[in-house]
Amino acid sequence: MPRRYPLTIFLSAFLLFLVQPLVGRYVLPWFGGGPAVWSTCMLFFQILLLAGYAYAHWLGRMNGRSQAWIHIALLAVSLAFLPLVPRLTGSPVGDPSLAIVQLLLLTVGAPYFLVSSTGPLLQSWYARIDSGNSPWRLYALSNFGSFLALLSYPFLLEPFLRLRTQSWIWSALYVAFAALCGSLAWQRRGQAAPDPVSDDAPAPTLLTMLFWLGLSAASSTVLLATTNQISQEIAVNPFLWVLPLSIYLLTFILTFESGRWYRRGVFAVAVGILAPVACAVMGAAVALQLRTQLAVYFAALFAACMLCHGELARSRPVPKHLTAFYLTIAAGGALGGAFVALIAPRVFSEYGEFQLGFAAACLVGFVGWLRTGAFAHWTTRNFSVRVPLMALLLGGFTAVAAFVTNLDHPGVERFRNFYGILRVGQTFDLNGPIRQLTHGSIRHGYQYQREPQRRWATSYYGPHSGVAVAINSMDIPQRRVAVIGLGTGTLAAWGRPGDSYRFYEINPLVETVARTRFTFLTDSKAKTEVVLGDARVILKQELDAGAHHDYDIIAVDAFSSDSIPMHLLTAECADLYRERLSPHGALLLHISNRTLYLNPVARGLAAHLRWKSTLFLSGKDEKTGESSSHWVLLSPDPEFLSKPSVAAEAFGWPINDPPPILWTDDFASLRHVLRF
Repeated sequence: MPRRYPLTIFLSAFLLFLVQPLVGRYVLPWFGGGPAVWSTCMLFFQILLLAGYAYAHWLGRMNGRSQAWIHIALLAVSLAFLPLVPRLTGSPVGDPSLAIVQLLLLTVGAPYFLVSSTGPLLQSWYARIDSGNSPWRLYALSNFGSFLALLSYPFLLEPFLRLRTQSWIWSALYVAFAALCGSLAWQRRGQAAPDPVSDDAPAPTLLTMLFWLGLSAASSTVLLATTNQISQEIAVNPFLWVLPLSIYLLTFILTFESGRWYRRGVFAVAVGILAPVACAVMGAAVALQLRTQLAVYFAALFAACMLCHGELARSRPVPKHLTAFYLTIAAGGALGGAFVALIAPRVFSEYGEFQLGFAAACLVGFVGWLRTGAFAHWTTRNFSVRVPLMALLLGGFTAVAAFVTNLDHPGVERFRNFYGILRVGQTFDLNGPIRQLTHGSIRHGYQYQREPQRRWATSYYGPHSGVAVAINSMDIPQRRVAVIGLGTGTLAAWGRPGDSYRFYEINPLVETVARTRFTFLTDSKAKTEVVLGDARVILKQELDAGAHHDYDIIAVDAFSSDSIPMHLLTAECADLYRERLSPHGALLLHISNRTLYLNPVARGLAAHLRWKSTLFLSGKDEKTGESSSHWVLLSPDPEFLSKPSVAAEAFGWPINDPPPILWTDDFASLRHVLRF
């Protein structure tokens, strides 16, 4: 095999998947930092991958000379996109999906298109110059290059190199790739394009191509739905994107490298068992440890992808139809991505795509057995066939049942959009009936329905919470309060005449719910205002417009379930808070979290700002409707923390706390703050 073929394919695959978390790190802070941002990025990459495969399929039908000149010309044009540095031109209000796609297209569109086309294109070229060898191992090599890129990013690149440095490295590697690929294309200019096999090789039937499409779509759906679930409950970070995607690629490597890794019966039974277990864990996530959740999700993802990709490997065509095979796989991946990123948020009021993805994997796995005549052995008491088939059927039916059950929440209003799922329900305690708001699996505020309790500041904002202590200790006539994250608007309950409360909220649905289902904003004695958009972007725009040291209190409470928008806890964002906060003001960080221990991050910000800081731990109090909460107070004014009202409620930092950690836009890792 000419050495430049595997080298070029490996390098293209490496670049193909290295750029995904790299560009995602750029884009994430600009569009709210939610899981849907990554899903939209993935959808873009899948669609462009489909376009690249379609281009390879189309180009392969031409003679060698045409292929050479067209491909060399496109490689030359793609160099104009370098260096790879995304630039934000605006902050959209509402669903930013189109803005994300446009940004990615202008930033990485042409280079990604070319590297995505390389695998199938060069495999088809290789099959024509060396028809005695199968090109399928080159596909395994391609996936290995992608797998290596994904693992290298969170462990070798992200922790040690600035984003801009990473971009320049990627750009330099892309220039090397373009030179290698261009030299191979140049060799094609004098060659014809004969088929590697005889003309009578049968083309795949429509049913076979639909089967390939279903397998690819099912595995893509399971991948993205699992990634969303993990990101929703923990944080949106490349460290957590890479793990599911690496598992997905590993199954491609194993199944296409050779047939010894895919044991049909074993993985059919595994999926039949793990799919229902994963659905059950999703419903009980609040009660389970993080390590248990991750172990189940990753095991189920691995089994489902091994099943789907193993069936793809078993049903692959002769090399003549290689590009059509890859094109169909790419179409299925894009279909699954579109279902998770675009269709599900607009059709389902819950995360039904998770259960439906596993149900689809069981179904297409079952179809794979039927295509090879396995059902004929059903009546012969062949348990090596019966058990896997029964497992797939039961797994699929159980996943569908979990989907139906998940949609059945009597008395609960549900709202879903790009940013997640909001639920408004009713409950009660010793103070009377309560209306509560949940986002993901975490309660984000509640309000009593009777007077005078209706006007109480409840949940994480009760009288003993750090934020309430700070606000009530700010003894100035007109307090100017900025709150990042609206929720139910509970903090407005602490407003006095003359105060102003400005809430920054990225999700338009949250404002709708806060104004129509709760009354904290309208009942407040203070002037209240809601500004829609990403808080960091808008705070910077306001600063550029002249707003300077204009807040006495900034409270950062922008949680989506237990998922932290990390870009609001970086050094660069802290510098922005400093510019907007008055010299005697206070910055409050709400760090209550089941899965992340954020004390070191808060202390890192305090050290960066050179401000004093303290920790507030308040417990649950049913008499006042208060929930347990962890708040951190940081202030440029040491005297503020010395006030008797503040010092009396402050808990202080634990003696054995880990060293401070400073997150930046370039360096932010979850590995040291995860609670396992």
